[in-house]
Amino acid sequence: MIIRIGKAKDNDFIVGDPHVSRHHARLIREQDGALTLEDLGSTNGTYVNGAQIVKKRITFADKVVLGNSYPLDIGQALHAGNDYSDQFLLLKEVYARYIEQKVKIQSSNQFKTRLFQTLPFAIPGVIGLYIGIAGKGSPVLLGVSLLITICIPVTGIFLAARQSSKIPQQLQDISNQFKIDYVCPKCGTFLGEIPWESLAKRHQCPSCKAGWVRAN
Repeated sequence: MIIRIGKAKDNDFIVGDPHVSRHHARLIREQDGALTLEDLGSTNGTYVNGAQIVKKRITFADKVVLGNSYPLDIGQALHAGNDYSDQFLLLKEVYARYIEQKVKIQSSNQFKTRLFQTLPFAIPGVIGLYIGIAGKGSPVLLGVSLLITICIPVTGIFLAARQSSKIPQQLQDISNQFKIDYVCPKCGTFLGEIPWESLAKRHQCPSCKAGWVRAN
């Protein structure tokens, strides 16, 4: 991708500075994402970190000046070419984190629910058997044994139901945050629960057509 920079209206990135030439420079993004800045024979020159250049590989950390004093924002220049690939790349981690949290909530709650459902049924049997043997048919101990046998499973069922009721809210919370974070970096449209890899294959936002040129 090539971004043409200068004062003329036919440039991709138009600079309204008297010391910048009509067709001053061009910014080239290679297939691997590397950036090259090339001066197009401008009157006042192009500078990278204080040194005048004709053609040079640059990074976002470099300080670029056109002419005598115009500071070039590399990110803004790339956006002029509808390139939002750097921002789109960050969404990969957003999607991965969302899926990880979703799976964690579901598996954790399923484990706790099953724990509450099963242990209360196993424990009273053991306790009841012990009390029955220890009491040798005592009505009082038999009553205690029956009470334990009834109360603990009921408590377990209650706790299991309570644990299960937490899942929808927890999932809703992470879903709400996901809808805020997983959006087109240009137009802010929520991209749905479509996997990042699937979006990358489309190469652009389905709404505003912002380019994701490095997403393949």
